[in-house]
Amino acid sequence: MKETVVSANSFDARSTLQVGDESYEIFRLDKVEGSARLPYSLKVLLENLLRTEDGANITADHIRALGGWDSQAQPSQEIQFTPARVIMQDFTGVPCVVDLATMREAVKELGGDPAKINPLAPAELVIDHSVIADKFGTNEAFAQNVELEYGRNRERYQFLRWGQTAFDEFKVVPPGTGIVHQVNIEHLARTVMVRNGQAYPDTLVGTDSHTTMVNGLGVLGWGVGGIEAEAAMLGQPVSMLIPRVVGFKLTGELTPGTTATDLVLTITEMLRKHGVVGKFVEFYGEGVAATSLANRATIGNMSPEFGSTAAIFPIDDETIKYLKLTGRSEQQLALVEAYAKQQGLWLDPKAEPDFSEKLELDLSTVVPSIAGPKRPQDRIVLAEAAQQFAKDVLNYVEAPVAQQATAASPVDEASDESFPASDAPAYGNQENGAGAPQHADGTGAAVPSNPVTVTAPDGSTYEIDHGAVTVAAITSCTNTSNPYVMVAAALVAKKAVEKGLTRKPWVKTTLAPGSKVVTDYFDKAGLTPYLDKVGFNLVGYGCTTCIGNSGPLPEEVSKAVNDNDLAVTSVLSGNRNFEGRINPDVKMNYLASPPLVVAYALAGSMKVDITRDALGTDQDGNPVFLKDIWPSEAEVNDVVANAIGEDMFSKSYSDVFAGDAQWQALPIPTGNTFEWDPQSTYVRKPPYFEGMTMETTPVSDISGARVLAKLGDSVTTDHISPAGAIKADTPAGKYLTEHGVERRDFNSYGSRRGNHEVMIRGTFANIRLRNQIAPGTEGGYTRDFTQEDGPVSFIYDASQNYQAAGIPLVVLAGKEYGSGSSRDWAAKGTALLGVKAVIAESYERIHRSNLIGMGVLPLQFPEGQSAESLGLTGEETFSISGVTELNEGTTPRTVKVTTDTGVEFDAVVRIDTPGEADYYRNGGIMQYVLRSLIRK
Repeated sequence: MKETVVSANSFDARSTLQVGDESYEIFRLDKVEGSARLPYSLKVLLENLLRTEDGANITADHIRALGGWDSQAQPSQEIQFTPARVIMQDFTGVPCVVDLATMREAVKELGGDPAKINPLAPAELVIDHSVIADKFGTNEAFAQNVELEYGRNRERYQFLRWGQTAFDEFKVVPPGTGIVHQVNIEHLARTVMVRNGQAYPDTLVGTDSHTTMVNGLGVLGWGVGGIEAEAAMLGQPVSMLIPRVVGFKLTGELTPGTTATDLVLTITEMLRKHGVVGKFVEFYGEGVAATSLANRATIGNMSPEFGSTAAIFPIDDETIKYLKLTGRSEQQLALVEAYAKQQGLWLDPKAEPDFSEKLELDLSTVVPSIAGPKRPQDRIVLAEAAQQFAKDVLNYVEAPVAQQATAASPVDEASDESFPASDAPAYGNQENGAGAPQHADGTGAAVPSNPVTVTAPDGSTYEIDHGAVTVAAITSCTNTSNPYVMVAAALVAKKAVEKGLTRKPWVKTTLAPGSKVVTDYFDKAGLTPYLDKVGFNLVGYGCTTCIGNSGPLPEEVSKAVNDNDLAVTSVLSGNRNFEGRINPDVKMNYLASPPLVVAYALAGSMKVDITRDALGTDQDGNPVFLKDIWPSEAEVNDVVANAIGEDMFSKSYSDVFAGDAQWQALPIPTGNTFEWDPQSTYVRKPPYFEGMTMETTPVSDISGARVLAKLGDSVTTDHISPAGAIKADTPAGKYLTEHGVERRDFNSYGSRRGNHEVMIRGTFANIRLRNQIAPGTEGGYTRDFTQEDGPVSFIYDASQNYQAAGIPLVVLAGKEYGSGSSRDWAAKGTALLGVKAVIAESYERIHRSNLIGMGVLPLQFPEGQSAESLGLTGEETFSISGVTELNEGTTPRTVKVTTDTGVEFDAVVRIDTPGEADYYRNGGIMQYVLRSLIRK
């Protein structure tokens, strides 16, 4: 049990709150001058400081600084945030537990007590990233995929079960239960935490960037790398600067026919353009009250896609209504309301809090949208999607146009892009013959076409071309937690079946809800049979397609795509559509609402303008348009109201940590330290603490460094450390083969994160990575300058040669380096490859922090400069001087970078807080925490 922190209580804020028969110790915010004008999110941070004030790390001056926050100032004041709990998913959670197990051994070797390595705050892990949609389109798909999941992941699951017994305060939600963020909002989130007699705001950090989904419930939290989460579990506060807070005012209401997905894609586009990296976003205004909790959660979920640290909604009646629906106790409901009102955390729709910056959106202006083909912020108005595809596909197709395509009909200027008040979408206003697909960009220019005939296993044939939708997936925490869009998808399926439509034969259709509640309300509403008939059978409860676990395409489709280099597409209701993430055969990926995923499965191609062209024909040969099968808002609301009840949540979560018979039958290793299996290809002891002593080694300047990779803009953590399939001819594939693993049992990079040997070999191995020092290549390649003329080599192989020769490495990159998932292995792999510094034009918050946590120096090109403007080719030898100033207890603002070709510039040091400097001096955050715990 975590000990209650005894606050110094400098502001006499300690008080008592009576709720019914229960009384709770609280720390009153109104005791701090200036607190009333603070945004909601900063009030939560202020309470955190009041309650954890110890006079050393957290002082009265820190509290005064937050109370006196200057909304217009640039962040400069460091504070220590102590999250109430930690949440993890299994891809990032397994390496967390591996690291904790390794730390126990390291403590013992350094003469300390291994029991000190134990979570001091509740840590909950949900296994949701491991199920792969191998089987689909049948009623047996779910059972078959679960069986395959256990077969592949038995070692990992046994290891997690050991962790459950070896560590206090660590709980595991077994496979087949749901997606971590949906389980969080439906069950694990407290909104107001009660612990050791204290009541305080529920706060958290999570090892998944979409932890921010819980922001929709008024819970402040965000994604961090696994290494930061480990530190938080061990009682290390999160070092941060008091952030700027962007107020996002919502007005009006969504018009009929638009969905939460359309809204969140619009917000993502707006906030990316505005620039919110490192900032909090907070929603306010009368439009918030009109936004359902499900829609708030969808918006909060996409915070990483905006680039913000958090995207939060205050507590109000809608919050209480949702907590009641999802089975929270009456006492908890009363406490949340009483506490929020007492502390000024209850939403006032008319209030105008003090914000650093403000944006505003009238919800009635939102129109149906998708995003793609490779970034969530690249929103496309649905009515223009076919035209935009025709332009974008030219970036993916090198072959000449095989045949002249038809010119698209001109856009009907009288038609509205949004749904009119009648609830019928303004789709299908023009019947272009029999609804033939449009194959051009609206200007008469031809779209590349390379039709290929495919023979299915049953002997039937069909034709696929560029733009064919080969994956249509209702997946991901973003939307499967939202009953309105899920019911809308099921109703589109129902109406399609009634019209005689089904998916096109080349489309792999999957349904992977975020919790069992979803299938419960589909069953109760009688909608499951219709989803099954359209091909959206249940494949599992997990992230599946959105994390890269889409499973293989049917062999005949995969062969046709690869043999003919077709630019085929996926459409998913997810939050990530980065290159190479969804499926190795699929070049272009689009985010869409669940009902639009069903529509694209029926249409079968991104060349089809689904707002105007027929999706197919009915039993009588008449064209069927999207407007014919799109449900009205009243239909959706009626199903939600009648099919979803509190009893469903109570039943689903009554014994959520118990698991099924397969889980309970797994043998559990015993003992406080883990017995590593030297033959394991899943769980191996990592080398982070080898040779570590209690004394730190002074940091040094870098000289004679070579470039491992020179990369462009928007390089994501997926590019750096892919989560999906492992190819047999790569270093990781060869390693597994050499260790007796059959190709069919390779599993994914994500599932192998407990084995550093696989993950080092998989770093920078994304099949879509373009390393500019190895032009003409795509994938994990570089040039190895330890050899004459620098031949092209696998990045891993070159790294081994550089490290053997004692040559340090650097990475050069463009803007938004490390965007995407909070993937600690993107930093761990970088460090283990021998990279000592990264020089980028700009960073995403989590990856920059993770690099420091692994002892890698993040540097930034001077404002307005880049590798290109400085004439850097990546063939130079680099030296970086001025780093040693850190040994004096200060952090240099810049360091001098020079090359053997005469290029010289002052790089900005992106160690942003004194706490981060401490981590870097110690060689990483884990080493810092380890030394701190032993010294206690």
